[in-house]
Amino acid sequence: MDTSLFDYELPPEQIAQVPADRRDASRLLVVNRQSGKIEHTVFREIGNFLPDGARLFRNEAAVLRARILAKLPTGGKVECLLLHPGETGNCWWCLLKPGRKLPAGREFGLEGLFTAKVLEKNEDGQCLVQFDCEGGRTVEDLTEVIGQLPLPPYIARAGGENKPEDLERYQTVYANPAKRVAAAAPTAGLHFTEELIGELKGKGFTFHDLVLHVGLGTFRPIQVEKLQEHAMHSETYSIGSDVLQELQKPDAGPRVAIGTTSVRTIEDALRKLGEKTIEGNFSSEASLFLYPPAEFLGVDAMITNFHLPRSTLLCLISAFLTPGKTEGIAWMKEIYAEALSEGYRFYSYGDAMLIL
Repeated sequence: MDTSLFDYELPPEQIAQVPADRRDASRLLVVNRQSGKIEHTVFREIGNFLPDGARLFRNEAAVLRARILAKLPTGGKVECLLLHPGETGNCWWCLLKPGRKLPAGREFGLEGLFTAKVLEKNEDGQCLVQFDCEGGRTVEDLTEVIGQLPLPPYIARAGGENKPEDLERYQTVYANPAKRVAAAAPTAGLHFTEELIGELKGKGFTFHDLVLHVGLGTFRPIQVEKLQEHAMHSETYSIGSDVLQELQKPDAGPRVAIGTTSVRTIEDALRKLGEKTIEGNFSSEASLFLYPPAEFLGVDAMITNFHLPRSTLLCLISAFLTPGKTEGIAWMKEIYAEALSEGYRFYSYGDAMLIL
């Protein structure tokens, strides 16, 4: 299948640079797959469209303030982006700029806060870095003091530094601070407020938490011309036994995934486990690439944002619109064209879509 099928033109002015004034004031485009009907509303009205008895599955991963600005002993600037922990102590795999000036053995840091030493560099350009933090801090603790949220490249910030609102709004209200494992926000969840969640629970909807370690690969466009040749990035996830049991009961109520990160987690787990029950949490790594004509085992409806051209997320949406068929590609383009004509805002800080 040609990657060009998932391309479209997006005016730069419709890439959201800041969030809506209120989380639930973002717009919501509702697609009914059975009737083909499209409706336009605001996110705070989502409870009027969710199917009765819906169970909502959400990614509670918190975004790590993974971007650290530091200095070389000579005074030169260093940008360190934390990717994931190494196997021992305060070692982390990172991306470093300028990479050519930071071979194995080189040191950098910030006086009074930390020193770091490059231990090795792999063929992908990732560096294993040993951190020595003052005061016995962990690296995660250090990021809360000096770290910047790694906003996606299409959100422009002067000097690359976060605005104060980013620290609050590029994080879901249900993000678990004990699970600071995401390099990017699960953005479909950014539209929920505590009040809206309370209202939905009052209407009988339930929420179930899982964790996917969202990686930078989520922003990586498909570079090959044939989809089948794309090497999908891998992301770690964990699902509690009670949540897994909910997923394995399709007749208990429609399963609504909040975001593509939840979809990937659910679909990967059910492909590996099926109806097999296990004791305790189930953890694995997902490198599942869903594109037309994929089928879906555990997701009956989904909430999502509007995604980049030629992205794996756009492929997933197209597959979900018409599972088991390829007609969803053309329909996706029609839906996106309508969203553009109606002035919807796209990408991480943009508006949302509910696919029923």
